[in-house]
Amino acid sequence: MGSKSESKFIMGNARVPIVPGYHGERQDADFLLNESKKIGFPVILKASLGGGGKGMRIVRNEKEFNQMLEACKGEAMRSFNDDHVIVEKYIEKPRHIELQVFGDTHGNYVYLNERDCSVQRRH
Repeated sequence: MGSKSESKFIMGNARVPIVPGYHGERQDADFLLNESKKIGFPVILKASLGGGGKGMRIVRNEKEFNQMLEACKGEAMRSFNDDHVIVEKYIEKPRHIELQVFGDTHGNYVYLNERDCSVQRRH
């Protein structure tokens, strides 16, 4: 899905569990900071139209929020020509599992198993 914000609304309405966060239209810094406080630090700022790790910033505390928001929005604008961001609770050791589902206009759907795309760090 192209828009993380839109996909969050769709998944939430379908009662699929999603990471706590804010994915609405309001984008002023004070509002986003307040939402981040409600979620609890650390949070991650993500470009709504982003991909490939571009336009993402981990914010560990209120003090660094505005600087990280500015950097995130700047990278999002340069990379995707859109500076809309979402805020999510940052998960320290996440797993990245992808599911692929393809459908056509005739109501046919194919599910192509899940892939664990998690990066495993070696010590």
